[in-house]
Amino acid sequence: MLKPKQHNFADDELRIYDDAIVYKRGDYFQMRMWLHNEKRYARFSLRTVNVATAVDRAKVHYHQLMSQQLSGKTYFSKTTKTGVDDYLKQRAIDVQAGLIVKGRLSTIKTHLTHWLDFIGRDTKLKELERTDCENYFFTRTKTKRKIAVSQSTVENEQSTINALISWLYKRNETLIEGFDFKTLKRLDKGLNENRRDTFTDVEIVNITNAISDYITAAQAAINVEGNLVKALVGYYLGICILTGARRGELQQLRWSDIEQLDNKLVKITIRGETSKVRRTRQFVVNDTQQYFKRLKKLHPSKALIFSVTGKVPLTPRVISYHFDKLMMLAGVENFAERDLVPYSFRHYFITSKVNSNVPIINIAEMCGTSAAQIEKTYYHTTFDKMVSNAMADYTVKDGVMVVD
Repeated sequence: MLKPKQHNFADDELRIYDDAIVYKRGDYFQMRMWLHNEKRYARFSLRTVNVATAVDRAKVHYHQLMSQQLSGKTYFSKTTKTGVDDYLKQRAIDVQAGLIVKGRLSTIKTHLTHWLDFIGRDTKLKELERTDCENYFFTRTKTKRKIAVSQSTVENEQSTINALISWLYKRNETLIEGFDFKTLKRLDKGLNENRRDTFTDVEIVNITNAISDYITAAQAAINVEGNLVKALVGYYLGICILTGARRGELQQLRWSDIEQLDNKLVKITIRGETSKVRRTRQFVVNDTQQYFKRLKKLHPSKALIFSVTGKVPLTPRVISYHFDKLMMLAGVENFAERDLVPYSFRHYFITSKVNSNVPIINIAEMCGTSAAQIEKTYYHTTFDKMVSNAMADYTVKDGVMVVD
């Protein structure tokens, strides 16, 4: 039988089995247990002032630790950084298996990087408590760099974080199944509660002009550090408006997916392995700004289009940084409060097609989504369209419009 690390005990210390000690610190009872294989103490707060309750809780911890020790598992071995690395390796396998796309994996990496910045990369997984992330929303939205972080962005990050913790818990790497994040205020979007925020037509015109100026300024001094990225992001955002494609689809776009039909018409192929819905689709756009033609002349990468090296796509953080700058240059008001992000260009694209009376089924095929999803999420009825619908049944008599 293993001998306990400690042989002599103070009057206020209670021995539990061979290696565990219950003791008081302030008003509350604590526990420590010597782990022979790791030659360290595991320590827990028992969170009670009642000695009987403390002993009961200590016994539960004791049996859990002994079970782990006997099965060869360690208590102190993994940090949050190691846990995240293990999780990302598994999600990378999911990409290879076709369960998620590369763009989703990139998003997961970004979410968990923010969490590691918050929780600390050397924090022990077994020391995590359910309340450790109760101020996550406050910290993420009060960034020192003054980059706006929306509530929906934080909510998505929290979901990813708890998916990680649940995965680690099932592998006995944490003692909790998830964090108790604070309940956030419900975002009141009025009549458009179930729909996405989007831009106005005037804002899109201003943004398109700002993108043009942004690209021109960057290309004028393209050899200056950072200007190639600046130009690439400008083209990326312009093509977001042009195509309505998802971020992951554009990030994985290659020149082999692009066919220039004439000076402006461009045929685009979205490969199934890069699409959220796992289906290849093709569509033609009228590239009046000649984004693709100009970009290929500037940066004729043989691999990924929106990449400095051709191998690693532009990161969401870089895209978000330049997006914010462009919104300010274009004079888009309250874009952070309105929860406008690069993905909102997709919402605008679909909304404008709907309001132009393009059949929803055609829009769904072009954008790789369903007609039902468009009707539920993307359809923003404009005032002009409401008037058009209201005046659909009319006749003209002697030059006067008469509603039937």
